[in-house]
Amino acid sequence: MNKSAYLILRLAIGLSMFGHGLVRLPKLTVFSDGMLKEFEHSMLPQALVLPFSYVLPIAEFLVGLFIILGLFTKQSSVVGAIVMLCLIFGTCLIENFGALPSQLIHAAFFAILIQFIDSNSLAIDKLIKNRSTSA
Repeated sequence: MNKSAYLILRLAIGLSMFGHGLVRLPKLTVFSDGMLKEFEHSMLPQALVLPFSYVLPIAEFLVGLFIILGLFTKQSSVVGAIVMLCLIFGTCLIENFGALPSQLIHAAFFAILIQFIDSNSLAIDKLIKNRSTSA
């Protein structure tokens, strides 16, 4: 994959995840309450939904930040993909099928980042790798 194309994909998914987390962190309790309300009639127990509702914005923020910076890009992409898989499962359980396309697109972006990790450039990972091979 072209390094410029990879960078554009990395920044796009990174900014999306970062933005999702950034806007939710200041209103974490409100976000959590809303998520609990959405899942109150699902088969998922509140004991699972509650901690996930608090972890999700933090995970989105950190995954986004790391991917924007190109720091731990592969690992962050794997975590991002796992987050998306959890969201896809939850979305199906509450029959919010309108949200699936966005989640599937995010999952596809993460898969592309993982598959073409050798194209990662303008990234802290690259600086760390170059520093360790020159030492």
